[in-house]
Amino acid sequence: MRGEWVSYAGARQGRTFLPSAATCPLCPAREGGLGEIPFEQFEVAVFENRFPAFSDAATPVDLPGIETAPSQGRCEVVVFSDDHRAGLGSLSEDRLALLLEVWGARVEALGQDHPYVLPFENRGEEIGVTLHHPHGQIYAFPFIPAQTRRAAEAQAEAPVIERLLHGAGQLVVEEREHASAFVPPFAMYPFESWIAPRRRVPGPQTLSDAERLDMARLLGRTVRRLDALFGAPMPYILTVQCAPRGFEATFHMTIDIRPFRRDAGKLKYLAGVEQGSGVFLADVLPEDAAARLRAVSADYPA
Repeated sequence: MRGEWVSYAGARQGRTFLPSAATCPLCPAREGGLGEIPFEQFEVAVFENRFPAFSDAATPVDLPGIETAPSQGRCEVVVFSDDHRAGLGSLSEDRLALLLEVWGARVEALGQDHPYVLPFENRGEEIGVTLHHPHGQIYAFPFIPAQTRRAAEAQAEAPVIERLLHGAGQLVVEEREHASAFVPPFAMYPFESWIAPRRRVPGPQTLSDAERLDMARLLGRTVRRLDALFGAPMPYILTVQCAPRGFEATFHMTIDIRPFRRDAGKLKYLAGVEQGSGVFLADVLPEDAAARLRAVSADYPA
């Protein structure tokens, strides 16, 4: 009815759920213990997800009258640090720059066989995180998702992100020479924050060293601002928006962070209107959100 795919992966029901720090599968391998990463120390680790939503092993299923296709693709886990207590807001700028480099390398590699690649991070039990160790994921899709295609087509018609950067004004939270952090004027979540390079690039794989470092600095500082806003770690969804196949020349990458807390002790829920119509009801004006984010500290926690 909406021209959108739904993927089914029943095997994911048995995935690891909130293990203790002592049994965390993403911590460095311990003698006699279980772990996904066979190193005593590491900076960033990438490996194939044991519970994928898309897999090369997916097989077709026929349903009369319904269009179906096998959910063929690849899902990877990206572990940001060997420190179980770390997070994007506590990692050094060099480590965040390395993470951007890793994202870019995987987007480039996976994009050779898949039309769309999405790096992302889910943070916080409030949004359903099942492992506390700092990590994200990368999904390589067998199709271009409908909302991604709409965004890519809009950017093919006009330089949407460049116009946002030039006219952001009071929506800017922080700027660097090669990148900017801002609240989009159409923010769907309170305190939604985007980070974008000033130069139009299709993804992190084409950032220069200087651009990557500025993006890394703003990424860490943006997360620390969100954490400081209400004095607690902010639950959020972070996505690295990269060009789908065929739109590399016109797409402008962004890192989008959608927080799930609208006030101290209050979560932003997607209720009847959002779920039923797709129209988001935001509780905070974008310019007010930007002003409040500018007013809080982006320093590293003591």
